Amino acid sequence: MSKIKPSKGAPYARIMGVGGYRPTRVVPNEVILETIDSSDEWIRSRSGIATRHWASDEETVAAMSVEASGKAIADAGITPEQIGAVVVSTVSHFKQTPAIATEIADKIGAGKPAAFDISAGCAGFGYGLTLAKGMITDGSAEYVLVIGVERLSDLTDLEDRATAFLFGDGAGAVIVGPATEPQIGPTIWGSEGDKSETIKQTVAWNDFHVGDVSNLPLDSRGNIKFPAITQEGQAVFRWAVFEMAKVAQQALDAAGITADDLDVFIPHQANERIIDSMVKTLKLPEHVTVARDVRTTGNTSAASIPLAMERLLATGEAKSGDTALVIGFGAGLVYAATVVTLP
Repeated sequence: MSKIKPSKGAPYARIMGVGGYRPTRVVPNEVILETIDSSDEWIRSRSGIATRHWASDEETVAAMSVEASGKAIADAGITPEQIGAVVVSTVSHFKQTPAIATEIADKIGAGKPAAFDISAGCAGFGYGLTLAKGMITDGSAEYVLVIGVERLSDLTDLEDRATAFLFGDGAGAVIVGPATEPQIGPTIWGSEGDKSETIKQTVAWNDFHVGDVSNLPLDSRGNIKFPAITQEGQAVFRWAVFEMAKVAQQALDAAGITADDLDVFIPHQANERIIDSMVKTLKLPEHVTVARDVRTTGNTSAASIPLAMERLLATGEAKSGDTALVIGFGAGLVYAATVVTLP
């Protein structure tokens, strides 16, 4: 017989509060066109993006996260000291160690919570949400702060016509806490590593430590390019449209609901054509509100779902208690989908 006591957590978990932060600088397509041969019409038709936010030097990954977290904590009606864990999803914190989560936890006054980073690209928020749910029901934390944050402007090749217009910066955060009824459904998540080269960083960081830099990419002025994100656009589009709709349907099935039961659909804000295709494939009814934050925020990877969620609630397009399907997908290729009740 085991001598270990069973875990004693809450029966269920829920999202209690949400907060977002968008950098103050708004960048229209006209700025992007200064470095690529394209047009505003082409960018909008291919992605739906008209503007995005780019962070200043002061708007660091930590600073944006602190702002978004403060709003989420206030929205949840708890104090920072009650937070038992901080989970940060990001690919744009460039220190290998320590985790940026530890710095954020200290800056918000959270005491001594568990704090760690995860790297799951555009599915990172879903991964963090699932981990938080497990902590709540296991009893290892009463409240968990989940943050998705990116400064993708630091990883954008402004001379790459295929990606220069896609990426933006920002932070989104939620507080996950105990519930007496199911408010976060089962997560359908996974990876397809055989497709990992379709979205990748152009140059490995350790290539900058070798003496021979002859193989490193150069910009139009002959300077060595900073590592950037590149992707095989058509391959990613096909995968997202055809495979992720299946995953989204699996999440609905796992939660025991149908598309008719939904109030809101919050997919990763990668591309409006992908969003439109998923809506059509899932046969979502007209009453379902669809997040289209991509138009003014661009692709913010791990931050895109909580940022879109925050905006829908702030504008009244969605309301507390609504049932929402959320799905993230991206580099890896990784994905995560679940059904949640909005805070």
